[in-house]
Amino acid sequence: MYQTLRTSLLSNARCWDATSQRSYQDLFNRLDANQDGKVDVAELRAGLKAMGIFRHGAAQKIVSSGDQNKDGCLDFNEFTKYLKEHEKKLWLTFKSLDRNNDGRIDASEIQQSLAELGMDVSREDALKILQSMDIDGTMMVDWNEWREHFLLYPAHNLEEIIRYWKHSSMEPDSILWELGETSVLDLGDSLAIPDEFTEEEKSSGLWCKQLAAGAMAGAVSRTGTAPLDRLKVFMQVHSTKTNQINLVGGIRQMIVEGGLTSLWRGNGINVLKIAPETAIKFMAYEQGKKIETHKRFMAGSMAGATAQTAIYPMEVLKTRLTLRKTGQYAGMFDCAKTILRKEGVIAFYKGYVPNLLGIIPYAGIDLAVYETLKNTWLSYYAKDSANPGVVVLLGCGTISSTCGQLASYPLALVRTRMQARASLDASDQPSMTSLLRTIVAKDGFFGLYRGIMPNFMKVIPAVSISYVVYEYMKTGLGIS
Repeated sequence: MYQTLRTSLLSNARCWDATSQRSYQDLFNRLDANQDGKVDVAELRAGLKAMGIFRHGAAQKIVSSGDQNKDGCLDFNEFTKYLKEHEKKLWLTFKSLDRNNDGRIDASEIQQSLAELGMDVSREDALKILQSMDIDGTMMVDWNEWREHFLLYPAHNLEEIIRYWKHSSMEPDSILWELGETSVLDLGDSLAIPDEFTEEEKSSGLWCKQLAAGAMAGAVSRTGTAPLDRLKVFMQVHSTKTNQINLVGGIRQMIVEGGLTSLWRGNGINVLKIAPETAIKFMAYEQGKKIETHKRFMAGSMAGATAQTAIYPMEVLKTRLTLRKTGQYAGMFDCAKTILRKEGVIAFYKGYVPNLLGIIPYAGIDLAVYETLKNTWLSYYAKDSANPGVVVLLGCGTISSTCGQLASYPLALVRTRMQARASLDASDQPSMTSLLRTIVAKDGFFGLYRGIMPNFMKVIPAVSISYVVYEYMKTGLGIS
């Protein structure tokens, strides 16, 4: 019964013509159970169940995506606009899987597409994927079957559809993924760790190799850009309106004071903190997602905050070691003992509040700008693929990271000043707000952006080094 209803409602839902408008209206009327001209989450959920295509969380995601006036439901115009946009994205993904452009997807095309993403599936598993979408029994999926299967499911790009296949109602062990969700580039210092790993990945040890590859890429990237990072911190703390320090002048001062190797001061602990930060973030995410698995972003944010809290004393040590004068400390442990003896435990958490506050605007703006740029590019330039390509993604990431840094940089500067303040003047320990006011009063608004130029300069080399090292490490560890 539900298959007949599902086919009658969806099979004629052609996009971008008058027929589709009537099909959308018919579908909307059937979903609008109380006939009030709006479809809310409960009605959509009930409708999906009636058509036999209910998927956990789909109704909420569809309403959230299409609800333009934020009234918690979809009117017909919102419903129609959502479906048209969704179909366009589904079409791009379908075309990217249709390798030979014959209008149909077969098992070999699924295998080939997933293999390019580092995921190996057998022909039998690819056929099982096809079978879940195949209506006419040909073991091939045409556009109508693809659209019908995913029209009322919020997944549209290949990554989301792979996750759906990965966690769908098929046999849990039917698809043994050789590699899980690939790490994405963090346009700061290193590669970000994946959000989750499958049980197969955990038992096989592949997750350890992925983390090792990411850690090595981060270590090489941080070492390669360490002079720019030290220059940034140097300018944040020492540059003022009356003591202008430019890029060349700052480098020259550091070399004159401590020699060429002084450009790498603080890099040792900056590299060492990758391992505990990654491990704590991963473990915290594993615990966080068990509380409310549908809130991945919240779990990720909590994991990041947990890791930052645990390793923050190392951040303070890094700042002090970066700013140290020749002979001031015998090493990392001597620095830690000196701080503890002279300033107490609280000194290891100087600047902690602005550090956490800075995560909010950076993460929010970075993500929002990245998604906006990527979707805009797809809307105007995508033709046969929903994958923008590495160059476009790196461009979107660079711009979004820049916007995030512009929003959060004043807080980062205040954090660094507070971390360094005790070693500079023990009698002057201002709060975050008073330090902000002092900087603006003495140096003006742009005083909040001291050192941002070397910070921007290190983004592209950091990304490039991370990407290259990560790919070589994957090959070397056998996970390419």
